[in-house]
Amino acid sequence: MDLTTLIVNYNTAGLLSQCIGALRASAKNVSHEIVLVDNASVDDSVALLKSEYSDCKLIFNDKNVGFGRANNQCLPFIHGRYVLLLNTDAFVSEDTIDKTIAYMDAHRECGVLGVKLLGREGELQPSCRYFPRPWSIFWRSMGLLSLFKSVQDIDDMEWGHNQPRQCDWVPGCYYLIRKEVIDEVGLFDPRYFLYYEEVDHCFATKKAGWQVHFYADTTVVHIGGESAKTEGTLSLVGGQLDVLKNESELLYFRKNFGHRSVLTHLVLSTFVDIVNLIKRLIKLKVDARLKGAFKRSYLLWSLYFKTRLATTATR
Repeated sequence: MDLTTLIVNYNTAGLLSQCIGALRASAKNVSHEIVLVDNASVDDSVALLKSEYSDCKLIFNDKNVGFGRANNQCLPFIHGRYVLLLNTDAFVSEDTIDKTIAYMDAHRECGVLGVKLLGREGELQPSCRYFPRPWSIFWRSMGLLSLFKSVQDIDDMEWGHNQPRQCDWVPGCYYLIRKEVIDEVGLFDPRYFLYYEEVDHCFATKKAGWQVHFYADTTVVHIGGESAKTEGTLSLVGGQLDVLKNESELLYFRKNFGHRSVLTHLVLSTFVDIVNLIKRLIKLKVDARLKGAFKRSYLLWSLYFKTRLATTATR
């Protein structure tokens, strides 16, 4: 078997046909299997999967176990030389599967591969990224990242995206993994309910001596946030998704860079909130943003203690 594709679905029944149809059209020249996990959807997903995709391996959860854990459930059913993690809101091009598998065959050092991601209107999305660190997040939040050339921004969009290159990590919406990498380092740390799973996995992959590559010669259209929309507001600080993202960030820093990096991140984030508060006071802008100036800091510090100093997931 050349390829096993893992797809986790959560309330995206309207996207399944387009996603899987594009995948099958692209994988026509390889031996291919699909494993589908439904994370307790409340739309028409379950009925649709049973009626239209009975030829796939289907797993139905009675509760939402999170993205990483759902993918881990697929491990016993993998038979491919390569494993593709594909989001339901990601639509591959006709040449994507053939080209990315050929690239991996030709580059034995590559353990994980990502591709050029485009938005709904064809706009380039971050596709080739650097590992987040407390100081890079801090300087970006302060708007001063351009002054510190030695600090790598998580997303550097200024370089040409027309050539393959090594990078730190690639987004999980199209995430092609060599099966040998999974055998060596596993798949996702189950502590991440949502966000940072692929960041952490790429960190482990590189630590084990494999490379992570960005491949530019095919595209995947990625809508983004379709499952997340069913869970709550995507941007408001303190919302459920913001909680999950910040929790995963703390867990990631503690696991890969130690306790000191977590404390550094907490202190720097609090400092950013203080600076923003002072700016608004100087401008005499007393509004809702002023009242909520310390929401992010409060959220981070509360998660720090709820996660037992950034070591344990809350759900």
